[in-house]
Amino acid sequence: MRLSPRPVFRPSAAPLLVLLALGLGGCARPTDTFTPRIVIGGPGGSAVSQSRTPTVRGYALDDVGVTHVTVDGKAIPLQAGSRKIAVFSFQPAIQGDRGQYTVRAYDAAGHVGELSGSVRVDAQKPQIQVTSLERSGRQIRVNGVAVDAGGVTAVSVDGQALSIQPGSRVAFSGQTSGVYADITVRDAAGNTATLRAR
Repeated sequence: MRLSPRPVFRPSAAPLLVLLALGLGGCARPTDTFTPRIVIGGPGGSAVSQSRTPTVRGYALDDVGVTHVTVDGKAIPLQAGSRKIAVFSFQPAIQGDRGQYTVRAYDAAGHVGELSGSVRVDAQKPQIQVTSLERSGRQIRVNGVAVDAGGVTAVSVDGQALSIQPGSRVAFSGQTSGVYADITVRDAAGNTATLRAR
């Protein structure tokens, strides 16, 4: 009696392909949806500068890494280090007493972060006016007003800082001892003025 050939079962390739696709899908990198964030520290930490060639400093943050940064469409160098925190600096063009700029940071996924800002140049020193000076023995009490268009940020008498409310016009009162009182006023740009009251 002739025997029929035993059937040979071959596994279908379809399930293997499905398993392979699932495995590769599990290893796939999550989609990058993070847009680079730009942080500007400003010239000396301020948006006001006493120099006509101010340097603006900042950095761009990205979870994967920043590829490059531009200012007004022109690429600028990045400091050495991790591209997840890309540190940069630049000098904006100044016209009159103000400079404006737009910073863009790019990542590998094509996302673009953007930040616009400005720098104001203030080379004028604050003005100091003494309104009264009272003596009691060697003790001196001096009262006055400090004025600056960019804003008075600090007042001191003989090196002792006074408690003030910053603004364009600041009244102050301080006490010291000696023959005279040296008053120093600083504005937001870093300009200082000194007056000796006696």
